[in-house]
Amino acid sequence: MSEQKRLFLLDAYALIFRGYYAFIKNPRINSKGMDTSAILGFTNSLLDVIKRERPDHLAVCFDKGGSVSRVEMFEAYKANRDETPEGIKIAIPYIEKILKAMNIPVVVLSGFEADDIIGTLAKKAEKEGYKTFMVTPDKDFAQLVSENIFMYRPMFGGGYETWGIPEVQKKFEVERPEQVIDYLGMMGDAVDNIPGLPGVGDKTAKKFLAAYGSMEGLLANTHELKGKMKEKVEANAELGILSKELAKILLDVPVEFDEKDFEMCDPDVPAVTEIFQELEFRRLQDNFIKTFTSGEAATQTAHQDKAKSTPTTKTSAAGAGQFSLFGGDPESATTAPTIENSRKTIADTSHIYQTVGPGMAMKLFVQNLMKQTSVCFDTETTGLNPITAELVGIAFSWEAGKGFYVPFPEDKNAAQELIEVLRPFFESEEIEKIGQNLKYDIKVLKKYNLEVKGNLFDTMLAHYLINADMRHNMDVLAETYLNYTPVSITELIGKKGKNQMSMRDVPLEKITEYAVEDADITFQLAQHFKPELAEAKNEELFNNIEIPLLRVLSDMELEGINLDEAFLNSLAVDLETDIKSLETKIYEAADEEFNIASPKQLGEILFNKLKLVDKPKKTKTGQFSTAEDVLSYLAKDHEIIQNVLEFRGLSKLKSTYVDALPLQVEPITGRVHTNYMQTVAATGRLASNDPNLQNIPIRTERGRQVRKAFIPRDENHVLLAADYSQIELRIIAALSEETTMIDAFKNGEDIHASTAAKVFNVPISEVTRDQRSNAKTVNFGIIYGVSAFGLSNQTDLSRSEAKELIDTYYKTYPKLRNYMSELVDFARENGYVQTVLGRRRYLKDINSRNAVVRGAAERNAVNAPIQGSAADIIKIAMINIHKKLIDGNFKTKMLLQVHDELVFDVPKDELTAMKDLIKQEMENAFTMAVPLDVELGEGKDWLVAH
Repeated sequence: MSEQKRLFLLDAYALIFRGYYAFIKNPRINSKGMDTSAILGFTNSLLDVIKRERPDHLAVCFDKGGSVSRVEMFEAYKANRDETPEGIKIAIPYIEKILKAMNIPVVVLSGFEADDIIGTLAKKAEKEGYKTFMVTPDKDFAQLVSENIFMYRPMFGGGYETWGIPEVQKKFEVERPEQVIDYLGMMGDAVDNIPGLPGVGDKTAKKFLAAYGSMEGLLANTHELKGKMKEKVEANAELGILSKELAKILLDVPVEFDEKDFEMCDPDVPAVTEIFQELEFRRLQDNFIKTFTSGEAATQTAHQDKAKSTPTTKTSAAGAGQFSLFGGDPESATTAPTIENSRKTIADTSHIYQTVGPGMAMKLFVQNLMKQTSVCFDTETTGLNPITAELVGIAFSWEAGKGFYVPFPEDKNAAQELIEVLRPFFESEEIEKIGQNLKYDIKVLKKYNLEVKGNLFDTMLAHYLINADMRHNMDVLAETYLNYTPVSITELIGKKGKNQMSMRDVPLEKITEYAVEDADITFQLAQHFKPELAEAKNEELFNNIEIPLLRVLSDMELEGINLDEAFLNSLAVDLETDIKSLETKIYEAADEEFNIASPKQLGEILFNKLKLVDKPKKTKTGQFSTAEDVLSYLAKDHEIIQNVLEFRGLSKLKSTYVDALPLQVEPITGRVHTNYMQTVAATGRLASNDPNLQNIPIRTERGRQVRKAFIPRDENHVLLAADYSQIELRIIAALSEETTMIDAFKNGEDIHASTAAKVFNVPISEVTRDQRSNAKTVNFGIIYGVSAFGLSNQTDLSRSEAKELIDTYYKTYPKLRNYMSELVDFARENGYVQTVLGRRRYLKDINSRNAVVRGAAERNAVNAPIQGSAADIIKIAMINIHKKLIDGNFKTKMLLQVHDELVFDVPKDELTAMKDLIKQEMENAFTMAVPLDVELGEGKDWLVAH
């Protein structure tokens, strides 16, 4: 008996929209500024289906011109939809080109939706003996499911789930899949603007179907209904029938199913590769190659999977022997298709990379090195941790295609002797030093008592200022800007794990080629980025802020901070007690024990068993949502939810900080060393990593206690914390020239009380705690574009009260509103906004016709100049303080930066001097209409100091 053939039909726009919004918080922007999220998301889905299922037949179905028949029935059908985002409009032609190059059939018919095309083809294929899988996240397709037609739904977080008849029966509580049409007709659909029956939701629709079987059955038995429901259903009977008709997928679209037209065949590999290279899809190109070239193991898996009644969810693995997946005899094929890659590599690029030996060769090399004005260098080390890493070698390049590698001996004394030979270069003030992520190299060389002096040019930092939304690692930059693919580190030492080699184990010839290539490519990138920095008018920001800050951060990171491990151990015990107590309370309220940390189990308890809300929000996978924002909204009304949120907070605090921090103490120094990243946040803020010391919660008592674990180096030192007071509000007051707010700051008033007095029209002395709290929420919320809904969630105000408060706020501060409008207008005209120092935040979606996408860009247009200016100002303060500490030969060390706060380790005999110095430098870092104010605190730990 021959195995049943399988047809996969992809719902193009559903997958395109899903791909686009999957990246909405972190869009994929290439070097040309193009948003490639939708193309990447869709193509990943397409390749995933092919790789997982190895289908015999496949097609992609598009909408064109909407559904003529439905609009004729109901003019408002889908009329409520926002304009398609530009990112998707741009994507469609590229997706069509990709499908054409991959030789994948596209089915589109003017006046019909993809749903109807897929429905018609699925039923026709079923008659031809096919199993058909409809690839779509859209639940409406459940109505088409039969013995041989399945839904193949992408799941949130990866993978797919297959809906056959049993799954549809369970999901919709129906006897037959066709009843899903009735279910949709009763419920209506806000997305498609299908009205449905007023007052009928999910539970009611399922109840009606269980009792009456269909829309018509319900309408024939309305005499059994009661009260307002009876009135609503009877009054809207025609609307119900219309809604059912609108929800019904057509099965008679004029398209034919000819199996030959839908057969999978070989892609045009060079054509696909060319498109991917234009879009800068490096990983996707690799994925494509792997998908369409697979080994014997994959063939066997594919044949096994085809024999199953439903698709597999496993990804086939490529074996050793390679062959073309589509076309030809897989048994006889032994090689993969030739992939034409236009990118250059070390193998086909003329270059001269030399190893520098000891003696005369080294002497001549250093003489030549010292004659240069600009040199790129790159250290090779035994590991990624600069505290423990040892030098294996240093590569140098000052001319494209040429460079030198100086290997370092393992013996520490001999290595230090070689450092002394190279010291004149590194300490030369005249020679510019180029590198990629120079902070790492500087930290490694400081262990050898070597300062890197002179001007610096860091290609990673330069590119961050040029295009903050792109990735900044060297491989990406080389491929994007130089059309060159460097040798991968894994080719040299292998992948992570037990079998990975040390750089010391790599043959000298190989490490020379690898290391010098890095220096050569970085040197070339620097030449590319220098004019681009000038064009973006960011040279001053680069040279005066980001580069000097790099040196400051390297010192801070090497210094680290002392940790009271004994205190953390005792805090862990206390937290465990608190967590157990909360568990008991939650179990008592639920009347059973369950895994509180499981979103699925928690959702079932809160919304299915306890029924805390009528219409609980659900995730894309259909389970009840227990996300933070969902639970926070309900917390004030339900004690069990308050306890759950506290349980989560304490559990995270314990695992992320209390248990983890002692494990991150560096044995060599006995201190914790965070890593500050300059190239992560588009606003210019620093990010802290390994460990992240910027996200320690301070709004809860237990969270604040974690700060108690950070202590001075010894009993002769204290921690000094210096915190900018309300810097973002001061910046927005100054930039907006809002006189009322400026005066309040100048007069030293409590800005939140001052705002409350004006908004609530009461004397400042009579402002209540609640009024001040609400004014504070609005003050800070305005910067982040708070809405009436958002303000209502954060306070005890109703939505109408919140709206009234926001309206009154803007009337009180009219210049503030005008300034915010001007920022948005500037962004619309120029495509970016900027900070007080000219740091640009590009906003590609500011003119989007999609309201949701445009709204997010508008909020960023207001927030970025404010938050970014605050980040710029504290960077200036850090640079100036660092210089004063060195010039004054002080022993005080700057340890931490937490957004608007700096933490110092201060000898007690320097405390008075430091208070004056730090306050003066921070408050005078930048001058504007509103004075900057710094609050100082000192103590035996960070909590007391803060």
